[in-house]
Amino acid sequence: MSSSGTPTTADELRGAGLRVTAARVALLETVRHGDHLGVEAIASGVRDRVGHVSLQAVYEGLHALTTAGLVRRIEPAGSPARFEGRVGDNHHHVLCRSCGAVADVDCAVGDAPCLSASDDHGFAIDEAEVIYWGVCPDCSTSQTL
Repeated sequence: MSSSGTPTTADELRGAGLRVTAARVALLETVRHGDHLGVEAIASGVRDRVGHVSLQAVYEGLHALTTAGLVRRIEPAGSPARFEGRVGDNHHHVLCRSCGAVADVDCAVGDAPCLSASDDHGFAIDEAEVIYWGVCPDCSTSQTL
């Protein structure tokens, strides 16, 4: 743990039962400092921090971090997977149909899951995932010009 009492990235990896490597630390920090990044952008960010790392290693690391609950994978229909460091709060996303921009949207009402299914079919629902689609302000402006 760091001297300020805040856990380091390495502490978080250990706490999740993961082996601490320079690549995993760089991977987690890249995702957390990014904005809904795709795999290629994450790989580039990791390489900037630690040098060469294979794309396969990035995929494997993202799988391990996602399974451990340290990052969240979102897969909007028709779009490549994106990753974010905001986990555990059941927030949603809004995506631009034109440029692909993604932004977080907090739940409108209630606790997780913020949506109640009209028929849960006997499932014990613990999360709701909503993706809002539209056109972002930048694309809206450029389309009206």
